[in-house]
Amino acid sequence: MHSDPIADMLTRMRNAIMAGHESVEVPMSKPKAEIARILKEAGYIEDWSVLEGLNGGQGALKIYLKYLGPKRNVIVGIERVSRPGRRVYVGRTEVPQVLKGLGVAVLSTTKGVMTGEDARKAGVGGEVLLKVW
Repeated sequence: MHSDPIADMLTRMRNAIMAGHESVEVPMSKPKAEIARILKEAGYIEDWSVLEGLNGGQGALKIYLKYLGPKRNVIVGIERVSRPGRRVYVGRTEVPQVLKGLGVAVLSTTKGVMTGEDARKAGVGGEVLLKVW
């Protein structure tokens, strides 16, 4: 049992990228689906879909990874920021920029899960879930 399902998702994605897989499956949850939606919008993954679970079970999230060419994946680095043992919150003025705007920070805010850029525009802070570049 993993105490940090988002870190588990990122690790599975990292491993799948290193192995050159086209897609990776992770156990389904709403926050992970929201993260996948943002990664697609930001152009870090090709697509994602929800696979139904058997007998109304949990189901899985299938993430289609994106590559620029052989051994050239779009995601160079993906890092969990806030963890169950150490939550990282920022105010609306402290929303982090990743590599001077080349990467994306994903925040969980009162207005839902969004990129750091969208959080700045909306004038909200929140929990910094992860950074990707």
